[in-house]
Amino acid sequence: MTIPANDDRRERLKQWLSSGKASLHPLSFPQRELWEASPAPVADPSNTICSLIEIKGPITEKDCRAAMQLVVNRHEVMRLSFLPGKGQAVQMVQTESEPVMGFRDVPSTWSLDDVAAGAQEVFETPFDLVKGPLYRLEVVRRGPSDHVLVGAMHHAISDGWTLCNLVQDLYSAYVQVMLGVKDGLPPVPMSYMAWGTAERATWQPALLAQRAAFWKPHLEGSKDLFANRLTSPVESHRLQRRALHIPAELGVAVRDLARRTGGTLYSTLLTAFQITLSRWTGETDIVVGTPIANRTRQEVRETMGYFAGVVPIRGQVDESRTFSDSLRAVHQTTVDCFSNVMPFAELVSAVNPTRIPGRNPIYQVRFALQNQPMPDISVAGFSAKLKIYSTGTPRFDLACEVTEEGDAMEVAWLFRQEGFEASEIEHLHAQYLSILTSACASPDTPVAS
Repeated sequence: MTIPANDDRRERLKQWLSSGKASLHPLSFPQRELWEASPAPVADPSNTICSLIEIKGPITEKDCRAAMQLVVNRHEVMRLSFLPGKGQAVQMVQTESEPVMGFRDVPSTWSLDDVAAGAQEVFETPFDLVKGPLYRLEVVRRGPSDHVLVGAMHHAISDGWTLCNLVQDLYSAYVQVMLGVKDGLPPVPMSYMAWGTAERATWQPALLAQRAAFWKPHLEGSKDLFANRLTSPVESHRLQRRALHIPAELGVAVRDLARRTGGTLYSTLLTAFQITLSRWTGETDIVVGTPIANRTRQEVRETMGYFAGVVPIRGQVDESRTFSDSLRAVHQTTVDCFSNVMPFAELVSAVNPTRIPGRNPIYQVRFALQNQPMPDISVAGFSAKLKIYSTGTPRFDLACEVTEEGDAMEVAWLFRQEGFEASEIEHLHAQYLSILTSACASPDTPVAS
């Protein structure tokens, strides 16, 4: 079903709605953040989550399309578009939709980076939010049993967890197609629209006011860390990425430090990151945004959609304290902030900060520990491995995203090229490693020492 672009659009929409071929729903709370609290326009390509799935094993175009159709049938967001509403956009879910999937051959010598470079049209082409659908897939064949599934999904229908669900569902669907099973994938326990309804019922004015009472004083008077760096209008919301590492030996020591001090790996890494930022910027008042999966309901763990939220965490860096004391303070602040989570768009409305076009109204820096395992699949004669190429989150100026890799850790630095040089990021990373190393060696020595 294609949304008409001519003058009879309104009448055709009425027909679809009256016939049950489509239904309208309010935006979910995470979607409202994209429309109301994001520095980037919602239609900007920087809101696209880009992924690469390496597939080893013989697959066919016919079976791929059939498998993807089962995934589209199971998940509402794969049949979703957005319509202008009175004051706010609305979601339109179609009952039926065909998968958007292309196929092409490339040289067998192409690396994953080559595939990514050749997929820029898939990644960079803006989505038509009204026409939909809000994803596109392309199967790139490097050989008879060597493929890469290139994926682009608008952030309004996706997050990191959703990509994991896509891999798992696509594999299950492909097995069903190969075996000739006609039942299709089972319905998800709770659909995305049902979750949105439940969330709106939960976040009543009294609860929102209670949470706002925590956030207003917590964020009052916080500073823009990069006000002097990013003085001109933002030219592009696409972020640069530099992948560096925490060596295995240091990774083991950091985990041991977390255990010895009674903290968590997350709070230990965050404490060192805040100290690093403080030394780099000369500021002691540091606010970072940290992402949360926001899937507290067990019923939505299999559901695809945009669920993720963000929690601002504010810390006061005092280098006269020991790292252990700093860690305990950060850990307690983190517990308090996570205990008062609320929808980010509602938080912004409650705090009512000064808005600067193209900049995040609450935080400029993001910190994340990505400890959700990617769903690598390996069975007889078939394997699939997911790599997230771009997270589609242009709502900050600088980010540090840590991913566990055995004893070692990858540290992905994301940054705006208007404000930061790659050489600065490498220096920042070296400083981060130095602080972690010192903390592991002497956690009860003042940080300044």
